[in-house]
Amino acid sequence: MNGGETRELLDALIGHLEGLRDEGTRWVEVSPGLLGEALGPVSMARGATPAHQAGGLSPSGPARGTSAGGRDRSRERLEPSGAGAGGMPGRVLASIPERPSLEGPAMERGAKVAALDALLAKATACTQCAAIARARRTVVFGVGDVDASLMLVGEAPGREEDQQGEPFVGAAGQLLTKVLVAMGLGRDRVYIANVLKCRPDTPGEAYGNRKPTAEEMATCIPFLFEQVRIVRPRVIVALGGTALEGLLGKQMLSVTRLRGRWTDFCGVPVMPTYHPSYVLRQDTMAIKREVWEDMMAVMDRLGMPISAKQRGYFTKG
Repeated sequence: MNGGETRELLDALIGHLEGLRDEGTRWVEVSPGLLGEALGPVSMARGATPAHQAGGLSPSGPARGTSAGGRDRSRERLEPSGAGAGGMPGRVLASIPERPSLEGPAMERGAKVAALDALLAKATACTQCAAIARARRTVVFGVGDVDASLMLVGEAPGREEDQQGEPFVGAAGQLLTKVLVAMGLGRDRVYIANVLKCRPDTPGEAYGNRKPTAEEMATCIPFLFEQVRIVRPRVIVALGGTALEGLLGKQMLSVTRLRGRWTDFCGVPVMPTYHPSYVLRQDTMAIKREVWEDMMAVMDRLGMPISAKQRGYFTKG
């Protein structure tokens, strides 16, 4: 094995362990099975450097678009998803659904509402993921302005969302709302949806959440694709690794490494950033500042004014 292959395997293992850490794991038992799961993508697709999901603001770091090391990342751009896409490592999801076409004129508002209502009815009747369908309380479809310029995509409903039937209503949702208000927006001026429309079943656990499987994501993602086609946002924010994986059709993408760099979904600019739950778990000024940098890049792309006060959020002193 040469030096490049060794580095590739190490990156894959580190990415896998980062994902376990971000999901709450504090120790692992080293076994051939674990190593096979972590390094399998490399043996399947030589040249990839897979990493796992990083999940995941109160406003006062560096100037907008800069990381702690001073590197300006706000204008960097990731290559779009596809076999061998150079800037976006990761294993391609099986059975990737067809991407929506966003060509042609957008629907009128009334037509959008009717189309989303019809799509909701289909989602409500869906039982393709049998275990999830049996365990769910509600289908958590989407919420917000059907003419929104900004669409935010999360992972899957949690316990509170499953009970209330609305995405992002728990602690992470409250934080997301604060972020939107700090941007000069609100939940009523954006559109919010998840990759999965139902809470992933957690047998024997009343409060736990788990990451959707690749099969579950491939089954449910057409609903999200259709929401994008109908709403036709100008910008999408991918909240966490699973959202990014669902949009781009690749597994094991690390938002820790990829946040702050524009990518593309069917011609719509996509900004990956941390999931609000990750921000809550970390609760550091540096993480909050990184998320805010991402959101200011979104504001800039949308042509929204950014005040001196906003530029100063999450800075020291």
